[in-house]
Amino acid sequence: MFQYSDKTKNFINLIGSGDAAYVPKAITCAIKTLDAIAADESLPEATRKNASFAAANLVLSDYNDND
Repeated sequence: MFQYSDKTKNFINLIGSGDAAYVPKAITCAIKTLDAIAADESLPEATRKNASFAAANLVLSDYNDND
């Protein structure tokens, strides 16, 4: 299993237990979040570049959140 950050692990546990909301269209949510990070000029350029690269790859992947 991928080694997630403690913050991500915490949300995995919260969502799994029902203590935090589950987002059915999670890939769309991730793309929007990564794009917001990429657009945030207060963040380091390397962070913004990594976020935009990840968002672009998700957009061009074969995901389908329309179901």
